Amino acid sequence: MKHICLVASIAFLCFLKPATAAEVQEVVSPGGVIAWLIEEHSIPLISVEYEFTGGSSSDPQGKEGLAYLASGLLNEGAGDLNARAFQKRLDELAIRMSFDADADQMSGSLQTLTDNAEDAFQLLGMALADPSFDQDAVDRVKQQVLAIQRRESQRPRSVAVKAWMASSFEDHPYGRRSKGDEASIIAITADDLHTFTQRHFALDNVIIGVVGDIDAQTLGEFLDLAFADLSEEADVDPIANVVPARDYDVDIIDQDVPQSTVIFGSNGLRRNDPDWYTAIVMNYVLGSGGFASRLTEEVRRKRGLAYGVSTQLVPRDHAGLFIGTVATQNARVGESVQVIRDEIQRMADFGISPQELVDAKTYLTGSYALRFGTSKSAAGQLVGIQRYGLGMNYIDRRNDYIEAVSIEQVNRVAKRLLQTDNLFWVIVGKPEGLPEDMSITPDASQPQSNGSGS
Repeated sequence: MKHICLVASIAFLCFLKPATAAEVQEVVSPGGVIAWLIEEHSIPLISVEYEFTGGSSSDPQGKEGLAYLASGLLNEGAGDLNARAFQKRLDELAIRMSFDADADQMSGSLQTLTDNAEDAFQLLGMALADPSFDQDAVDRVKQQVLAIQRRESQRPRSVAVKAWMASSFEDHPYGRRSKGDEASIIAITADDLHTFTQRHFALDNVIIGVVGDIDAQTLGEFLDLAFADLSEEADVDPIANVVPARDYDVDIIDQDVPQSTVIFGSNGLRRNDPDWYTAIVMNYVLGSGGFASRLTEEVRRKRGLAYGVSTQLVPRDHAGLFIGTVATQNARVGESVQVIRDEIQRMADFGISPQELVDAKTYLTGSYALRFGTSKSAAGQLVGIQRYGLGMNYIDRRNDYIEAVSIEQVNRVAKRLLQTDNLFWVIVGKPEGLPEDMSITPDASQPQSNGSGS
């Protein structure tokens, strides 16, 4: 849960030099904590991003939502400071501290003025190594999570995504609800929260990126304030690699709404796949390039079927996904689905044009620097580069990987990934006119529950 303790009066925007000019340093603290650093002294701000391997996929059976609940409680008191005192201290020092959990990671973010950095790192160390998890705070944040569950159960896109994941990963942790359900959230105890953080928050399980107004020596000292009290080794249960699978083409979830929300997808690529950069170029042409993409051209501009349609590659630690989405009038769902299928198959059969390749490379290389537009986003990039083992000079080399992609490679990868027979569709609404060759889940078209699960 992204639970920001303080929105400081200053926007923590720190525009960096061009990405290729950024010098990345590896900093090792006296206590052995490792972080990557980009120094940027033009603004007196420091951003820290970090993550621990093991997110909601590590939740125990029956206590789904544990990682998510923990992320909402880590700044609700720590050490000798209760929730009110801890957040007051953050407020006084204009510190932003937030935590989040996804399927694969527990992550955190810290932004501070340079003058308050020592205190900021100390407070972060307290939150990570000695969180309170006081019962009143646990009860309050549980109610917040349950409220989020209820809202999401009424949002067609949230319902569709959760159904797609549950059907595609039926017997795998990726199929579980990351926020749990009412029963699992109620079942979680303070002891569960302490055990989860103690097992995951360890020096051999953390990746850290820092950008801003701090030098390597000072950062080394401050890293120990935040991380040196963690245990040496994590105790995280291994998660098996998995390929999404399904028995039917379409799962229809009935909701009385004027337009249907459609999620579709299939197996994709993990980040370490040799075809990753080729697939990025291919997907830009197909569905991630906005008005430059084929799907937007065919679905929106030519036919007016939907306001937006897109596809993306989602590399999780233990699976790769190719995911798309569109929302359209119930009466035009069938036509929209058929147009999308036709365009996907057309790219698989005939590939892309030379001009499409040029345009994709131009955008993908030119937009890369935007990922470093703030100190926070740049620190996040440092974390991602470390996570995938891309090397300290990756920022300088990344665009070369894109430029090296050939049209023959794109067309080969399109045939590898884009097979319409492998697509699984989840539709929330009252869709009409679906293609007759699509098999529908036997229990489809049942009324959507108003329960609180998410």
